[in-house]
Order: sequence, then structure tokens, then C-alpha cells
Amino acid sequence: MNAIALSWWQLALASCLVMALAACTFAAHLGVGKSLLIAALRTAIQLALIGLVLEALFAVGSLFWVALMGLAMLLLAGREVVARQKYRLRGGWSFAIGTLSMFISAFSVTVLTLVAVIGPEPWYQPQYAIPLLGMLLGNTMTGVALGLDRLTESARRSRNIIENRLMLGETWSEACGDFRREAMRAGLMPIINAMAAAGIVSLPGMMTGQILAGSPPALAVKYQILIMFTIAAGTGFGTFAAVALCSRRLFDRRERLRVDRLTTAGRDRLFT
Repeated sequence: MNAIALSWWQLALASCLVMALAACTFAAHLGVGKSLLIAALRTAIQLALIGLVLEALFAVGSLFWVALMGLAMLLLAGREVVARQKYRLRGGWSFAIGTLSMFISAFSVTVLTLVAVIGPEPWYQPQYAIPLLGMLLGNTMTGVALGLDRLTESARRSRNIIENRLMLGETWSEACGDFRREAMRAGLMPIINAMAAAGIVSLPGMMTGQILAGSPPALAVKYQILIMFTIAAGTGFGTFAAVALCSRRLFDRRERLRVDRLTTAGRDRLFT
């Protein structure tokens, strides 16, 4: 069974739903109608462009272009991590920590899954490598951003508590241990909720897409289970690494809390 082809005018009809929602937000004075329309326009343009890029990439299929595409996705994900934080480390440290954490987790899990589990020939075949890496980066980005945001906000809000613990003789790791664990839990909670609700409350996007494309439901389910497990691993390890690196950066060599290394989103325009 082949998927039913969609034309651009059919997508334009679907966009009427978004425009109707925007009209409702304007009428209710919610102040998000313009943002909603801009986001919808960006979605259409960005996905149309990435479709053209992927078609060209699939036709070439070389490791160099696949790696270059992956690098671009990683850098953009690192920027999004910074953009989602209320407080960030000065000097681009939040960007560096977020990007490094996602590289360590998402890239390693993607390569391991391609080589040891799926096994396409060649292992970097873009049909498998790019979608898998994209899903891992997207979800790892969310976990890392939530973890870093919770950690930096807790350090600002609970500065007195941390400094009192330091004065009582605790190490920097012990003084911020509770806040590190809260940050890690915050980063892991979305994927835990997604796995708990999969198949009961919601049908995940990849499985739904494969079924709409004509794949047997049993095969689509297997791929979705694989994706959920790899996303959980990538998000977990990425969040652990980001929170550990960021928390260490919040203290100097003399184990003093350095909240002056944090800046608000409005004052630091380096990556915005």
C-alpha cells in the first residue's frame, strides 16, 4: 500500500485551521496570534527546504555530506539550548556545554544504533542516519535545556543555601547535590512521560508516519520501540553530562559559588 500523495493546495487548506486559531487568539487578546502565524510560516518554509536538502543528500549518500549535515544540526541544537535558558553562563559556556553534551550522547547513541542494531549498508546511509540523529538531537536538546535551566535558576534562587553548606565544610558537589538531582530529573521527565504514555494515551509520531506511509503496524511498532529506547538513553546521558559540567563551572577552583558567571537572556546577546 502506497501513501496518498498530498498537494500544496491541500496543505494550504490545513493551514486554515492555524489561521482560525490565530483569529481566536486575536479576538481573545492573548497576544500570541502573531507568534503563532510566524511559527506556522517558519514550519512550512523550514520543512520544505529541509525536504529539498534531504532529497539531494539521499541522492549523494556520502559520509562527508552526512557528517556535515549532522554537524549543522548539532550547532543549531546547541543554539536552541541557549535560547531556552532564563540564566546562562557567560562567554558562550552554555552553548559549549550543551553542544558537547549532545555530541557525546546523541552522536554516540546514533552511531551505536546504526552499527550494532539496525545495520544498514553502509552504516551511515542517510535514510536511516539523518532521521535517527534528528530525533535524538531534538529530544536530547529538550532534556539538556530543561536540566540546565533548572540548575542555573536554582543556583540563583538558592544562593544562600549553597553558600551556607559550603561554610559548614561541604564540598561544592555536596553543596549543590540536591539541585543537580532536581535538574537531572527535570531533564528526564519529558521522555519518561512520553514512554509511559506511548501506545495508551498517544501514538508516537514516527510510528504514525510509518503506518500512514504503508508500513505494517508490527514493523512500525518495532521501530518506535527502538527509537524510544535510544531517545531515552541519549537524553539521559546528555542531561547528566550537561548538568555535571555546568554545575562545576558554577564554582571556582577554591570551591566558591560564582553566580556572577551567570547572565540573563536579555543581557547576553552572544547567541540570540
